[in-house]
Amino acid sequence: MEKTQAKTEMDREAGRGDLFVRLLSQNQRRLYLYVMSLVPSRNDAEEVLQETNLVLWREFDRFEEGTNFAAWACRVALNQVLAWRKRRQRDRLCFSDAFLEAVAAEADSSADVLEDRAEALSRCLEKLPAHQRDLLNLRYTEQMDIEEVARRAERSTEAVYRALSRIRHALHDCVTRTLLQEGNR
Repeated sequence: MEKTQAKTEMDREAGRGDLFVRLLSQNQRRLYLYVMSLVPSRNDAEEVLQETNLVLWREFDRFEEGTNFAAWACRVALNQVLAWRKRRQRDRLCFSDAFLEAVAAEADSSADVLEDRAEALSRCLEKLPAHQRDLLNLRYTEQMDIEEVARRAERSTEAVYRALSRIRHALHDCVTRTLLQEGNR
């Protein structure tokens, strides 16, 4: 009887762990974008997000299944941003807690819109010819300066500037069209 009870408890814990992983995976991008809106750099956001993920895991027993995981996770993330700020008090630029709360509320309300735009952008990127995706990858993913991109692409810097500008305009138009077709803004 005791073994059966212990096995049932282990199965329940494993199920909670699976639920946590699924919910966190579904919301990780949104959580990252949320944290990015509240801290000054990508490195800071990654640091805060890592701490947030640890707290979410430790506190997951407090989460009520069936409620809004994203809202709960964003609240935990905001608390982690505030804690991070306290540790960074010596930095010159510090915003008040009230300001951060206001930005967090705005970020939370626009998170769905940003996620829709990011998904549309991803689909539009897939539609680009390979040579255009390569240019974007060199410039924005590998963060090369224009001169290096031009050398790699065996083009002039002016040609790379023009090509990137055309690609950005095409992507903007594609994202706008895609969101309109899907009924999003």
